[in-house]
Amino acid sequence: MTHVRFITLAALGSAFLLAGAFVFQILGYAPCTMCIWQRYPHVLAVLIGLIAWRINHALVILAGAGAVFTSGAIGVFHAGVEQGWWQGPTTCTAGPVGDLSPEELLNQILTAPLVQCDQIAWQMMGISMAGWNAILSFGLTALWLLALKRR
Repeated sequence: MTHVRFITLAALGSAFLLAGAFVFQILGYAPCTMCIWQRYPHVLAVLIGLIAWRINHALVILAGAGAVFTSGAIGVFHAGVEQGWWQGPTTCTAGPVGDLSPEELLNQILTAPLVQCDQIAWQMMGISMAGWNAILSFGLTALWLLALKRR
């Protein structure tokens, strides 16, 4: 298979992951902050894929690999937050109350996003959407790297 086909598969993979995310959103699974963060690198990867069809340069292909790898890394971090392995950003997780005053607690409740990053909204085979994004993004990284090898 030529490097252009690997680039095409990788870029289409990112496009399908984005489409899937929007389908879940339409079905009522509102994204949390970290879910949105995982989408940006896929948008970039699709754009890089379009550029890579015209510009046959190793750095362009590496940029595509870097974009989807970044989404996968965010997915791993997000999945860890969901599992309680580590603390996520305080802006989107239900952290400990600690020594908050009633006013501070009320402010935290009122400013909290509707969808918490540490809550699993959907999972398949025990793997959350963030986990699946990580797995699939690392697979797309491999496709980009195969394109680089075949270049």
